[in-house]
Parts: sequence; structure tokens; C-alpha cells
Amino acid sequence: MDTPVLDFLRRYDTAGVTRFHMPGHKGKGPLGCEGWDITEVQGADALYEADGILAQSEANAAALFGSRRTLYSTEGSSHCIRAMLYLALTNRPAGAAPVIVAARNVHKTFVYAAALLDLDVVWLWPEESTSLCGCPVSAKQLEQTLAGLEAPPVAVYLTSPDYLGGMADIGALSRVCHRYGTLLLVDNAHGAYLKFLHPSLHPLDLGADLCCDSAHKTLPALTGAAYLHIAESLPAAFAEYAKAALALFGSTSPSYLTLASLDGCNAALAGEYPARLRDMAARVDALKAALTEKGWEVLSGDPLRLTLRAPAGMTGKGLAQQLRSDGMECEYADDALLVLMLSADNTAAEVEKILQTLGECPAPHAPRQTLPQARGAQVVSIREALFAPHEIIPAEEALGRICGTPMVSCPPAIPIVVSGERIGEAALALFDCYGVEQVDVLK
Repeated sequence: MDTPVLDFLRRYDTAGVTRFHMPGHKGKGPLGCEGWDITEVQGADALYEADGILAQSEANAAALFGSRRTLYSTEGSSHCIRAMLYLALTNRPAGAAPVIVAARNVHKTFVYAAALLDLDVVWLWPEESTSLCGCPVSAKQLEQTLAGLEAPPVAVYLTSPDYLGGMADIGALSRVCHRYGTLLLVDNAHGAYLKFLHPSLHPLDLGADLCCDSAHKTLPALTGAAYLHIAESLPAAFAEYAKAALALFGSTSPSYLTLASLDGCNAALAGEYPARLRDMAARVDALKAALTEKGWEVLSGDPLRLTLRAPAGMTGKGLAQQLRSDGMECEYADDALLVLMLSADNTAAEVEKILQTLGECPAPHAPRQTLPQARGAQVVSIREALFAPHEIIPAEEALGRICGTPMVSCPPAIPIVVSGERIGEAALALFDCYGVEQVDVLK
């Protein structure tokens, strides 16, 4: 597969052009990559009006993912989430309400996008919660929710895989959505690589209508590299206005280094990289089986994510420190869980090192702790709350107050309480559990 962006940058860097354009480093500097860090010079195309090398590269990506259209972002899936909510809202059928149904474990970007677009949210809650990061939703639960609404929503919104690797039944859930005349949107930030397994587990192939992927999380691309995918089944207007949707929320100075990495990623995915992904998925599956045999509790889901529950008397943070002392760094750890993300660029020796370092599980696992659910009443709309005057107070003084800006850590950037909700006892318990010491509330 050709790489028009990479080819252009190579030519421009070696052409000896005197740069009287942005950026200010003029292609020189201590990083070594400055020569490729350009702006929209002649021939470089422009991301939001792409008709040259960027349009060619995006077309290559669309062919790889099997979409009607795939578009690039250099600002991560956060940028794409805002754009796909805008597309769903502005292309909604007559009679659809400005409401979105969403599983509760959304990234905070979803909340901010709902405020900007003045969307109301109907939340899908799990039957029980053992982590803020997970929110399994059944087709039956979704059907009951949609049947109870007065009008079809703009869309249903899911996060899959979630931060712990939990994966929704996209096929079953999409069929429910389509029976009720609504779209399924999926935050697939952690699952771009799923397209290249056999069979594909990518949301687009399972029935999703709009989907965002963070290429940088699981594919060989620089941080910030992301895709917005539009399914073949959607009307042409979604593809036609997708660039405008991204331009509405995005910087006019996209990183050409990040764009070049997306372009190079196309060539990798058209080559032998998918075979390496499948080999690593098999290797991780074997690692999970070996750890289970040694007494560890391994959560199921994402093929390239290893999520362990800490045994009695230990914490996920303690396990992370154990790995760190042996030269390994995890993706996430809290009191209960340890999360490691692997890719095709990890080696067999690195996978084996995980097993050697952890060894036999040193203690039995206590029963899973069920967490309270902060189902606070929505006192004012998300938009009204985010644009009202706020103040920051100690978390222990927040009982009864109305949430302003969600106070979350990143990762996992999942709000405990959403803007406009009243803070109750359950929320205070979760603040304590996740180490939230200050809360932003309405004055």
C-alpha cells in the first residue's frame, strides 16, 4: 500500500527548501524529527479540506477497515467522540429526541460533548458494579430502555472494549438499536486492532454505525493518532459532513508527525502486521491460561489486554510495583486491579517475563467487592451545569451539592458523578475508593 504522506515529508525534508512558514523551528532542532514537522505548505494538503495526499491516505485507511469513510484525527478519540455525536444529532430522523442512551462508563469527553451539543442522557447502569470502568449491558436491558422512551433517541452509545478489557455484545445490541430506529455509536478507542483478528471483532464488522478508534493505543502510531469510521450502511450525508464535524471541534494545526504515523500504519496493516497481531493474541491467551493455572484471577475480554484482580491482602498498585521493580510498567492499577496492554510490538520474551515475575499467586482471592452506584438525580442539564459558576470543595463536604465539572483522574477518566447530578452517599463512598479528594460543584 502506498504512503503518500510519508513520501511527501521525506521529499520535503531532503529538498533543501528554506522555510519561511510555520513552525518556528524551521526544520531544525534537538529532537531530530523537526524536518517532518510542517504545516499546510503547497502539496501537503489540509486535513479538514483534504483532496490530496491526506485524502489518499484516508482512503487507504477506509479500504483497510471496510468503512464508507474513515477520517483521521491527531487529537485522539476525544476529538472523534465529539464529531460522531454531532453527526448523529444533526442527521437524526424526524421525531427523534435530542437524547442519547449511554452505558455509564463513558469517558469524560462524552460528558463534555453532551454539554456542547445540549444532549440529554439516559444512562444504562450495570446490574452490579465491581469497578467504575465496567458497565456490561445486555440486549434485554437495552430493549427495555428503548421501549420505555417516548421517542427514539439520537443514538445508543457504548464503550467497548472498556478500560478493563470488557467487551460488549455489539452484534446483539446493534440489532436492538436498528429495530428501534436508532444508531449504535461505539467508543472503540482501545480496540483499533480488533479489525485484524480472524474473525474480526471490530465494532464496524459487528453492526456499529459510527465508531472511533485510537490508533495509538493498540497500533503502531504516535500518541493522538485516531480514526473516525462511518459504516457503509449509513446515508451518504454522514460521510459528506464528517469533515465539517471534525473541523468544528478540532485544531486548525494538526500534527503532520501524527498524520505521517497514521499513513505509515496503513502500510503496516496492509503488510505482515496483522499476522503479528494474531500471533500475539494467541501468546496472550496462553499467558492468561498459565496465570489462571497458577491461581491468578484473570478477567476475560480484550484479547491483547491482561487484567488481574489482586488476591487477598494485596492491591493492584502493589502488583504494579512488583512489575516495576523488574523493569516493567503497567497501563493502570488501583486497589483491586492491575491492567497491562500488549501489542504486536511486544516480544515473546517480554510476555514470558510477566509470568516469571508474577509466578504463583501468593494468596487466595477474596470475594469481589461490589461497589455502590452513584445514581444521583439529574437536577439541571449537563450543559447548564457545565456553564454555570462553580467552586471546588473537599469531597467529604460535597453531600447534597450539584456536580459541576466531573473530577476524574486520567486514566481512566470515567466520571463518578456527572455534571448536573446531585451528589449522594454512594458518590462519597466512590470518591474515597478512587482517591478523589476535591469535587467541583455549582455555587
